[in-house]
Formats: sequence, structure tokens, C-alpha cells
Amino acid sequence: MASSFLKAKSQLPTLGVGLGLRRELATETFAHSSSIDWLEIVPENYMEIGGAARERLDAATQQWPIISHGINLSIGSTDELNTDYLKALKVLIEQVNIPWFSDHLCFTSFDGIYLQDLLPLPFSKEAVKHIVERIKRVQDFVGRPFLIENISFYMHMPGCELPETEFMTQILEEADCGLLLDVNNVYVNSLNHGFDPVQFVNQLPLERVVQIHVAGHKKIGDYVIDTHGAAVVDPVFDLLAHVLSKTKVNGIMLERDQNFPDFAEIIAELDRIREIASVDPAFQQLSGKDRKPSLEFVESTESRGRELRALSA
Repeated sequence: MASSFLKAKSQLPTLGVGLGLRRELATETFAHSSSIDWLEIVPENYMEIGGAARERLDAATQQWPIISHGINLSIGSTDELNTDYLKALKVLIEQVNIPWFSDHLCFTSFDGIYLQDLLPLPFSKEAVKHIVERIKRVQDFVGRPFLIENISFYMHMPGCELPETEFMTQILEEADCGLLLDVNNVYVNSLNHGFDPVQFVNQLPLERVVQIHVAGHKKIGDYVIDTHGAAVVDPVFDLLAHVLSKTKVNGIMLERDQNFPDFAEIIAELDRIREIASVDPAFQQLSGKDRKPSLEFVESTESRGRELRALSA
């Protein structure tokens, strides 16, 4: 049977190389808009919220395409899907005209309690059936292509009966959805669980990859932790290049969520990703060089900062 998702993917825009819209980086992000092709948001930070957060998002929509990457859907939970959450998410996606949206292949809640983490699932046939049904409902309700992201994890849940790649493949194909492939998560898991990251990605249905995440990590004790707070290492860039040699994607995003460096270092990593992605002619044609910095947002932010400093003086 033909895949509706693959047909939808062929019609999605190629966005290029993006960055997460983070409050701590917002001023620098707007000031360097010519180096960034698109932005990814965490929708929970903007759903049914006004004030400075909404002002920042509205300013961003004037400059860039926006993609939504959620953290609270809890697609693998045994809790009922949160209809209020989905309604608010759909409103935001429609307001901002987001072409695709994503969340993590994990669970984040149990018995109505939010657990403040992305927790791994048992790689079982029962879980596949459960998650497939939920993904179909989410994708149908929101009405946009939906991607699941592979997570980093530090223990296997009881009840695993499938290899992770087979677990993911069955879900992707039976739910007919897309993959947000996090190459750093693959690399981190390969170090912690002892497998070949190249063989791992080769066993996935790479034709379903729409977006890729690239990030840094840190070794803490006996484990390598996905922190989004360090420079990207060469093996992760190499894995990105390998994936791009196998399939076309629509967007690649650099994740940096803490321990922020000088913005020039972030720009350098974006440029390296862009160089790797240039094997695809569609990425070669994309450039933010003609995008003017949003000086209005930068100036308003600086003005607000001066006002706050005056009040506290």
C-alpha cells in the first residue's frame, strides 16, 4: 500500500539549517538572522501564552519558517491523550503555519502525573500497537505531518522483545508517520549500550526522515549524557554526513539549550552543518544572506533591559 506520509514529505519545503528559539539566545539569534534558515520552538512555551514569549514568537514568524518540537505529548504513555493539550497545540500550529510537528518516542506521564523527563519504552509488540494507534489519532487531529524522535536513554525497560531499530520501523510504517532523527542521541546510545551507530541508522527507514537534530553531549561518570550543552563532536558530524548520503531531508537543526558559548561558536557549528548538507542541491540553494537582522526586536530587547536595570538601581 502506498504511503500517504511519503507523498506528504515530497511536498514539504526544504528549510535548510536551523536553530532552536531560546530565550537566552533570542537577541543574538535575531541579530544574526542571515546565518539561520529557520527556527524550532518548544510549543509548550507558547501555547495559550502571551507577553514577552508571544512577542518573541511573533517577531520570529516575520523572519523565519517555524517548526514545532514538543516535549509533553507522552505518545507512549498509558494515560489517555490530553485533548486540551492537542487542541492548544493545533491552534498554535495553525496560527504560525507550521509545516510539520514532532515529539519524542517516549512517555512523560503516568497516572496523570508529569514525570519531568523523557522516559524510554519497552521495545515490545504490545507497545508498537499502542503507540501506532495514538500516533494516527494525533496526526489526524492536528492535520499536519507528524514526526517521532528517537531519544537518548540509559537503561532498557523491562519487556523488550524487539531491537530498537525494528521497534521504531514498525511504528513508523504502521502509523505512517515521519522520523526526526537525532544523530547525537544515536551516538550517545551507541557509547552507553555498545553498538555501531552507522549500522543502527542503516537499519531504519531513512526515507521517512524529515528532520535531523545535531547536538553535543558530556561524559559523566560511566555514562555519556545528552546535554545539549557542549560542542558537537566529529563522530556526530560524521554520522550526519552518512545519513545525508543515504536520504534527503527537509531540515537540520542545531540544539543548544544550556552552557551557552559565544554566539560565534554557534554560527561556526551551523556553517559546518551547512557545508555537510551541501551534498543536497536543495540545501545549496538556501541561504539567509539576504535576510536582514531584526533590529527592531534587538533594540526593543535592549531597551527593556535598560528599563529593568534602572528599576533595580
